[in-house]
Amino acid sequence: MELLLLSSSATHGTGFLEHALPAVADWLDGRDRLLFIPCAKRDGDAYLQVVRSAVAPLGVAVDGLHQEPDPVAALRRAAALFVGGGNTFRLLSALQRTGLVEVIRERVQEGMPYLGASAGTNVACPSLRTSNDMPIVPPASFEALGLVPFQINPHYVDPDPRSTHMGETRDERIAEFLEENDVPVLGVREGSWLRISGDQAVLGGQPDARLFTRNAPVREVAGGEDLSFLLTSEPRYDCR
Repeated sequence: MELLLLSSSATHGTGFLEHALPAVADWLDGRDRLLFIPCAKRDGDAYLQVVRSAVAPLGVAVDGLHQEPDPVAALRRAAALFVGGGNTFRLLSALQRTGLVEVIRERVQEGMPYLGASAGTNVACPSLRTSNDMPIVPPASFEALGLVPFQINPHYVDPDPRSTHMGETRDERIAEFLEENDVPVLGVREGSWLRISGDQAVLGGQPDARLFTRNAPVREVAGGEDLSFLLTSEPRYDCR
């Protein structure tokens, strides 16, 4: 599989995909047409225009899946797929409702390159359980595409020791997840991404990431670090 899983579509002070455009170009590997799924946001047409503008410097044409009369057929002929960010629950609900989950999984396993950002990265995991999003719509289940066997927490934010906020930190929420599920969680800060090519997984971008595993200290993961071992992990979701 060829996956590029971005923490975010943009970073502070940059335009849409601007921070990751060289990585996107490498991931495209000469392909000049991209199929975009905008279902994580309400206005698909406006979202499509944002993506078209962002990848125009690469000479890439972008089609919107929501505009296709036969979405399954469009997926089957797509050269590469981009699943954009927004609300993860709305995204997965739409993919389930339109019968696209199995088709996407099948095509990516066949080698169609998959680019995810934020919500699009969440759904590449086995489950939505480490999403930051509010469940504004109920998906049929939390089971997602399962392109990787571990969880990712996009937009990961470090605890701020100066904060007076009384709600849980991201670390505390991930710790709660690990109390109920024995699954590695990669907290990917904005500006970073995971590049997967075949059986190789490498952290890219800046800043670094954090890896959370049950009954083990949290550890920092540096840019360029090989995380291929995560692809052979055996997740166990205790609470179903």
